[in-house]
Amino acid sequence: MNTRSKLLFVVTEDWYFVSHRLSHAVAAQAAGFEVAVATREGRQADVIRNAGIRLIPFTLSRRGGNPLREVLALWRLYRREKPDLVHHVALKPVMVGASAAWLAGVRAQVNAVAGLGWLFTSSGSVVRAVRPAVRWILARLLNRPRSLTIVQNPEDRSLLERSGVPAAGLRLIRGAGVDLQVFFPVTSPPEPICIVLVARMLWDKGVGEFVEAARLLTEAGVRGRFVLVGDPDPANPGSVPESTLRSWQRLHGVEWWGRRDDIPAVLQVGHIACLPSYREGMPKSLLEAAACGLPIVTTDAPGCREVVTNGVNGLLVPVRDAVALADALGRLIGDEALRHRMGKQSRLRAEREFGLDTVIAQTLAVYHEVCI
Repeated sequence: MNTRSKLLFVVTEDWYFVSHRLSHAVAAQAAGFEVAVATREGRQADVIRNAGIRLIPFTLSRRGGNPLREVLALWRLYRREKPDLVHHVALKPVMVGASAAWLAGVRAQVNAVAGLGWLFTSSGSVVRAVRPAVRWILARLLNRPRSLTIVQNPEDRSLLERSGVPAAGLRLIRGAGVDLQVFFPVTSPPEPICIVLVARMLWDKGVGEFVEAARLLTEAGVRGRFVLVGDPDPANPGSVPESTLRSWQRLHGVEWWGRRDDIPAVLQVGHIACLPSYREGMPKSLLEAAACGLPIVTTDAPGCREVVTNGVNGLLVPVRDAVALADALGRLIGDEALRHRMGKQSRLRAEREFGLDTVIAQTLAVYHEVCI
């Protein structure tokens, strides 16, 4: 590999790049790559530039849009920038970007399928109808010379293999990694018990089940604070309306804090982390909660079960089951010793499996492998 090979990330949103990939980009630059990112220029643009990464303003719709027009726009970008390696992050950039990279003759590409998203979790009739075609197209796009695909959990790897992606082209890297020096345990805050759900406010994150579990527990006399942290995402079809989030405020102990930039501090005032999601790649919020030494209640779903071993560092519940969720939360709310024991196991697991340095090293190894 040329020591100044040009690496170009393609990500829909600058905030997502900052939260999930900026550290990887900085490490790649330190390893000898010339690094840039093509993304929508928003509130995190200066953070990217201040980190020494060149930002190329590029808009890629996450909902709708004209696929042909987007492929052509990205093809023009690739022809102008002439990257040696492109790293597409998430399903839409992967599908559009892999098409454009093939047309533009980009030498090598890495496709990070960070969870298979709403398209693979929705039960809507239209989505179910197009899903087989999308899987077929995705498999053909990913089965290219000098192309490797990163998946975050074994279920996604198996699904892509069944769709036709060769196992030899898949690499399992468990999440984006968590900075163990930034996310760390502190002495348990005073009661009442605070249960924290950090995520975009989407129905398929289990936000509705979380609120229903809060209602069941408070009506049963269980005292707690049920905190939602994150904004709605209007570009996602499953976004919870802001009016609904506001209507939940102060109802059955529910609090909506909106978007926060100080997630370590948020988690350090919590006693329990919760994410009743329907499906994930590898939820960064749970990795961060584990690093902060919190016991976790999440669903027995792809991605989520990769972070929690049931009964060891948290509890797993069925998807879309608010009663089971309330039972699991109630068990932890009422047992301080269990919370403490599971929280210690969470931190140990984060140190062993999810540290940022480990994930960056694995990602750089994929870059070098595909560029050889």
